[in-house]
Formats: sequence, C-alpha cells, structure tokens
Amino acid sequence: MNKELVGSLAWGGGILVLALIASFARQQGYIDQDTTTRIVLGATGLMIAWFGNRMPKIFVPGAGARQARRVAGWSLALSGLVYAALWAFAPFQVALIGGCGAVIAGMVVTFGYCFSLRSRLAA
Repeated sequence: MNKELVGSLAWGGGILVLALIASFARQQGYIDQDTTTRIVLGATGLMIAWFGNRMPKIFVPGAGARQARRVAGWSLALSGLVYAALWAFAPFQVALIGGCGAVIAGMVVTFGYCFSLRSRLAA
C-alpha cells in the first residue's frame, strides 16, 4: 500500500478513535462537552499541519507544480498549527472564527499563488 495512503488512513482512524474516546470520557463525566470539542478539533488542526508538511516532499515532475506544492505546504502547515493552537488555548468563539479564518486564509493563499503562477506561465 502507498505510504501516503497509509498515513492518511492512520490520521483518519486516529481522529475517529480519539473522538470515540473523548465522547466516552464525556459520558462518564471525566471531561465536559467543550473539552471534547477542543480535543477533536485540535487534532484536526494537527492533521491539516501534517498534510501541509508532507505536500512539498511529494515528487512532482514540473517546476511550477513543485513551487505550488511548497507554497501550499507552508500555508496549510501554518494554518493548521494556528487552528490547533486556537482550539487548545482560545475562548470557544475566538477559536471557531479564528481557526476557520486561518484555514480559509491558507486556502486563499494557495489558490492565489496557483492562479498567479498560471497567469505567469500563460503570458
């Protein structure tokens, strides 16, 4: 099986197991609903950062594609870390708005760079 696929499946399975454990701990009264949400969403942010870190390391044949992967990797890794940090430390509303804003900003940077790279190649 492909190494990238194994890592992706491990992250997906790990988050599911973490969510089940957090839900069980909440039902038993060990943690509250807010903590359960923060644990699962913080892990999601770390997963985004992991994918962003892996992106530039995947070989692609074109120089433009390598540049796009580097920018996408950096923007997703940084936005994922901001997302996870906000869910770990910020108040709920700040984490929700700021975390989603960070991930959206990472996506906008990636798409903007890809479109600018495309327009430079077309000209």
